[in-house]
Amino acid sequence: MNDFFDSGLWIAVRNLTLFFVVIFWLATAYWVYKDARRRIDDGWLVAMAALLGLIPPFLGPIIYLFFRPPEYLDDVRERELEIKAMEERLARRDLHCPVCRAQVDAGFLVCPVCTTRLKQACVKCSAPLEALWQMCPYCATPVSTPSLPGLDDTLAPDAWGTPATRPRRRAAEAD
Repeated sequence: MNDFFDSGLWIAVRNLTLFFVVIFWLATAYWVYKDARRRIDDGWLVAMAALLGLIPPFLGPIIYLFFRPPEYLDDVRERELEIKAMEERLARRDLHCPVCRAQVDAGFLVCPVCTTRLKQACVKCSAPLEALWQMCPYCATPVSTPSLPGLDDTLAPDAWGTPATRPRRRAAEAD
């Protein structure tokens, strides 16, 4: 056994194993450095992450894996650009007619192309009002919702206090 450890084969195997361990250690430190450059914007933090990957051999990259940022800088920038593009699309959406998609101004009451009613006019100052507004912000006049023709007739209560349009009640009245 003593002859084996003194042989040239053992020395070659030992040196080759040590060489591969050092190469693997340097490769993991390089991987930490490359990954930190893709995830961290600050140069000092990238250097500290690379030093962490180098100094405690094989333990540093594992520690780095626990504390590294969750996403790449390119992904963060791409997401921010997508959000910005969505916000711009939503801002532009109000400037088109919902029926014919023609470009309309924010102050238009009707679409000039297809004559679709876009907004209601205030009864006092004639300013365009949004659909959900309950009061005109320009003259403080309460907004009256226009009734649909024939709507009051269908919702008029019958003798039982329920709307007269229900077929069950009409059948009961006919009997």
